[in-house]
Amino acid sequence: MTVKTVITAPFRADHVGSLLRPENLLQARKDFKAGTFTREQLKEIETKEVRRIVDKQLEVGLELVTDGEFRRDWWHLDFLEHLNGFEGYIPEKGYQFEGLETDKYEVRNIGKISFNPDHPFIQDFIEFNKIVDGRAVAKQTIPSPNQLFHPGIRDENTYPDVEDFAKDIIKAYQDAIQAFYHEGVRYLQIDDVYIAGLSSPDIPYKEGEREFLIDLALRVMNGVLENKPEDLVVTTHLCRGNYRSTWAFGGSYALIAPTFFAKEKVDGFFLEYDDDRSGDFEPLAHIPKGGAKVVLGVFTSKTGELEDKENIIARVKEASEYVPLDQLSISPQCGFASTHHGNKLTEEQQWEKLKYIVDISKEIWK
Repeated sequence: MTVKTVITAPFRADHVGSLLRPENLLQARKDFKAGTFTREQLKEIETKEVRRIVDKQLEVGLELVTDGEFRRDWWHLDFLEHLNGFEGYIPEKGYQFEGLETDKYEVRNIGKISFNPDHPFIQDFIEFNKIVDGRAVAKQTIPSPNQLFHPGIRDENTYPDVEDFAKDIIKAYQDAIQAFYHEGVRYLQIDDVYIAGLSSPDIPYKEGEREFLIDLALRVMNGVLENKPEDLVVTTHLCRGNYRSTWAFGGSYALIAPTFFAKEKVDGFFLEYDDDRSGDFEPLAHIPKGGAKVVLGVFTSKTGELEDKENIIARVKEASEYVPLDQLSISPQCGFASTHHGNKLTEEQQWEKLKYIVDISKEIWK
C-alpha cells in the first residue's frame, strides 16, 4: 500500500537540481567510457558522491535535496534515450549556444513509444531515497515530454501524424509518473527548454506555427498530469539553456504566459530571472492567485559571485506586485551543471550561493 505524504513544495529556498561533478566522478565516467572501468566501479563512486552532496545540501539548510544528476551526462538525454521507441546517437552538430557548440549527442524516435518499466532512473531514485532516509524531501528531476517535439526527433514513418506521436508520449509519461510515485517520489520537477523557446523572438517560426505548437505543448503537459496523484507535487522549470555558463536564447515569457502560466496544471513554476534576457515580471500576472507557486530564479548558477542582497529583496517585492508574496520562492535560475561539464564556478562557490539563498529566504519570509 502506498503511503500518502503531503509536502509543501516548492520551498521558500529551493534549487533546480544539478550540481557540479567532482573530479573523481568525472574521471570515473571517462574511464568507464574508455572501457577501463566497470559499471559497478562507476556506480560505487557515483553513490559515494551522492551521499556526500546530500549531506552538503542538508548542511546549507535546504529542505529538499537532489542527487545532483550525478548519474547522468545530460539533464535530458539520459532519461529520453531509455524510453521505449527512442535511441541516443551522434548527430552532425551539437546544440548551438552563445559563442559555442555543445558536444554532439541527441535522441531520435525509432519506433512506437511507451514507458520502459526497467528505466534506470527508477532504480536510481530508489537508491537515492535510501540515502536521504527521510532527512529531507527527495526531489526527482526529469526532462519535459515536450523536449521530444524538437524538429528532427519524430520518426514520420512511425508517426506521420504529430497528434498520434503526442498521444503515445503522454501515455509514456503518465506511466513514468506512476512508476516514480510508486517508489516514493513526492516532488517531481519537469525541466523544459522547448516551451521557453516558444516564447523567444530569437527562434523563428512560420505564421501560425508558434501558436499551434504552444497549444500542443500545453495539451501534452496537461495530458501527462491528468491522473497525477493528489499528494505528488509537480513543477515546471522553464529554461533558456545552460551549458558551461552560456545560454541558448533570450526572450521574456510574454508569448507563453496567457497559455502556460494561466492553464498549465502544475503546482509551481521555476522561472529564469537572473539577467536582462529574461524580461520583466509582468507575465506573472497570468498566474492565478492562489494557484501555482512561482520560484524566482533571481540568482545565477553561471557564476560564483553572490548577488546583492538588497537587490534580491527588492526584486522579490517587485514580483509580488503580480503574484502574492506567499506564492513566491527563490532559487538559482538553473542547475549548476546541466551537463557533466558544469558551469564556471567552484564547488565551494556553489554551496556558498545555496546557503546564501536559504539565508535570504528566511529574511524575506520571516
